Amino acid sequence: MKVVFRPISPEDNPAIARLLRAVLVEMGVPKVGTAYADPELDYLYEAYQKPRAAYYVVECDGDLMGGAGIAPLAGEDPAICEFQKMYFHPKARGKGWGSAMIDKCLDFAKENEFNLCYIETLPNMKAAQKLYRKKGFDYIDHAMGATGHTSCNVWLTKSLL
Repeated sequence: MKVVFRPISPEDNPAIARLLRAVLVEMGVPKVGTAYADPELDYLYEAYQKPRAAYYVVECDGDLMGGAGIAPLAGEDPAICEFQKMYFHPKARGKGWGSAMIDKCLDFAKENEFNLCYIETLPNMKAAQKLYRKKGFDYIDHAMGATGHTSCNVWLTKSLL
């Protein structure tokens, strides 16, 4: 089994959009007020071609199995980033790839001089929350930034200092 973590490429756009939407539906995520409705979902490569932003995908034996991104948190201090759109195919879960993906994104964030990382999620995404907590994220009692994800009501942050 060959597993590769790499930056997203333009050719990945259709497959990653399908994968993210399928996982969101599987998780019972509302289609409004969440990543499902994000206009950039169909062109993630282009969406992350801005300063201090990156989106990574993971492949297993050439098949796209998931991804995650990091970018400045819209509407906030430039020192705050947001960990975004981490979703994995069911076959990719439980292998430590989510933990590795978080590490890759947080390393990028530190290299780009962010000092706080923000995550928003949903109450039913318990496995993700458990992983975030294990990675040092703490719950906060309010949303941050202008993400447009009004249905996400679980928020966490981690100091990168």
